[in-house]
Amino acid sequence: MFRLDSGHVYRAEALEQFTWLNHGFGTRLSSDWPDTRNLATIKQVHSDRVLTVETAGPAGEGDALISNRPGLSLAIRTADCLPILMVDPRNRAIAAVHAGWRGTAAEITAKAIDAMAREFGTRSEELIIAIGPGIGACCYMVGPEVTARFRQFFPEREDLSGAAKIDLVQTTIRQLRRNGGKIGQIAPATLCTHCQSELFHSYRRDGEAAGRMVTTIGLQESSR
Repeated sequence: MFRLDSGHVYRAEALEQFTWLNHGFGTRLSSDWPDTRNLATIKQVHSDRVLTVETAGPAGEGDALISNRPGLSLAIRTADCLPILMVDPRNRAIAAVHAGWRGTAAEITAKAIDAMAREFGTRSEELIIAIGPGIGACCYMVGPEVTARFRQFFPEREDLSGAAKIDLVQTTIRQLRRNGGKIGQIAPATLCTHCQSELFHSYRRDGEAAGRMVTTIGLQESSR
């Protein structure tokens, strides 16, 4: 479940249980969001590159940030791509992932989990993952050059040789759970950015005129 607060920022109930964690999925109506102090950012390039960050400011090029530093927040920007936040409660480590179709096809979320395992000793079965608002399968029609990249994740579908609709959320979930992969909890928002123009920016809908929503996650300074 996700709730919209008074500042028009979505909060994932699955993450609100942790008092030492700050997070939010911004909308086009978000006021004074986010707090830019101690914010780590990334130059998003639709890749599968994961960066480990220890300080605020620009971290470089890539599409996922991971950290275990108290007082530091991780930020990504989206306008149809999926904003994905992950928390390792045992080690108090976090991740923010920007997943468009290229990043999703390249399994960036799974690679971020692998990086957290290497860096922080994260166990996938203990993770809490919140998948924020992004373009839904209801609106995401793509051409054959894209559907070809998703056939391996949907072997039961016979329509992926041409133009078809793709579900980025379900693709991500299948990637994480295939081959018996165990994930503690996955909470999808099921909010389509293309459908809900009053709340969300959408590049597919508005083109170059589209703005961006900011999603952040951070460990409070006193979390250790």
